[in-house]
Parts: sequence; C-alpha cells; structure tokens
Amino acid sequence: MMIAVVGPTASGKTSLAFKLAKKLDAAIINFDAYQIYKELNIGTAKPTKEELSEVENYLFSEVSILDEMNIYNYQKACRSLIKSLLEENKNIILVGGSGLYLRSTIYDYSFQEDEKIDLSKYENLTNEELFKKLEELDPTSATKIHPNNRKRVIRALSIAENSSLNKSNFENLQSHKLIYDIEIIGLNPEREELYKNIDKRVDLMFEEGLCEEVEKIYSKYDKNLTSLQAIGYKEFQLGLSKE
Repeated sequence: MMIAVVGPTASGKTSLAFKLAKKLDAAIINFDAYQIYKELNIGTAKPTKEELSEVENYLFSEVSILDEMNIYNYQKACRSLIKSLLEENKNIILVGGSGLYLRSTIYDYSFQEDEKIDLSKYENLTNEELFKKLEELDPTSATKIHPNNRKRVIRALSIAENSSLNKSNFENLQSHKLIYDIEIIGLNPEREELYKNIDKRVDLMFEEGLCEEVEKIYSKYDKNLTSLQAIGYKEFQLGLSKE
C-alpha cells in the first residue's frame, strides 16, 4: 500500500502521516525540499526526534545544506527507496510540502542529470539580457519563468545551450502518468482554521529557538545557498539585514 498525504502548510499533513504510519506499520518518506537538510529543523517544522524515533522514516535530515539536493537526485533516491520497501512488502506513506518532488517520484517524470556546465559566461549579463537569450532559444520555457528568477532562467538557458533538447521539448516528451498504485489524501482546511494553525506554528517556532537556529546557520554558511531560500529563513535574513 502506498499513500501520499498532501495539503497546504499547517494543514496537518505530518500529524496524519505519522498516525497512519503507526496504524498501518508503514514507512514514511519525506518529500519536503527543505526538511531533507540536516541543519534546517525548527524553521522547516521538521518532525521532532521523538516522532521520528517512533516510525521508520527516510529522507529527513539526509544531506547537508552545502550538498544541496536537486530534483534529479531526489527522484533517484526516492524511487530507489520505494523499490526496496515494496520488495519487503512494506506499506509506504509519502508526506511533505514540495509538490514537484512528489510528482517527480510517482509520475513518469524524467530529468536530465545536471552536467558540470561553465556558468561564468552568464555572470556579467543582466536579468533582462539572460531572459532575452532564453526567449530566443526556448520561448516556451520563457513563458513559464519570471524574468527576475535568475536561477531558473540560467538553468533553462544552460539546458537549451548544452543539449539537443531544450527544457520545454524535453518535458513535452513525457506523458506524466502515475507509475505506482498509490492513494493520494488531500487536506484542505477552512482558510480561517489554516491561518490560525500557521500563527500557532510560527509562535511555537520562536519558542523553540528559531532565532538562534537561523543566526547559527548564517554565522557558518553563505546566505545565498539555494537551501537557505526556504520560507522562514529568507524572510528572517531580510529582517536581520534591516537592523
């Protein structure tokens, strides 16, 4: 049996997933793009050590923020886990907040492995110049990416310049069909309830030491790391920069 628990932030996904895991003797696999990092705990609302000790679980605190997990590596790791667990006839519950990570795993998405591409030629180009080049090489991708999202523009541009297929054509060759027999449970609380839950979560984060966690991380690591663009961390960074 495979189940995916999805829903907006603070909708109760993690709580439900752990309850189901205990009831069904299932293993939990995380598909949250930031809970996968060892150093990001309070700000990502990662399950506690006590909660994790009660259930077989995977892909929580898996890599360092310096190693930055990408979608290709996540898909590879998660599908390998699923294969092993299914061979053991183990029930599986996937839970997290990153929809693309989930879709990349349970649908027939295929990704090109990141090549070591020299990005130095893009460094001195403005966002406008980069986006114009992308419009010329891969106009379809350009319609899906904001011109100021420099990282995504460069990513799509590097694919278009260094492979026989541009990003949009590569994606169009895929049918995006489910590859597992899986039940998807979607949580959708009333907006008022959701906002109350979010407020409570934020208050709890500060009580648990969010300020100290963020300050410790920023004292040791580059603030521009992709892994530190998680909601909560980047806003905290903006707040500190204004002081």
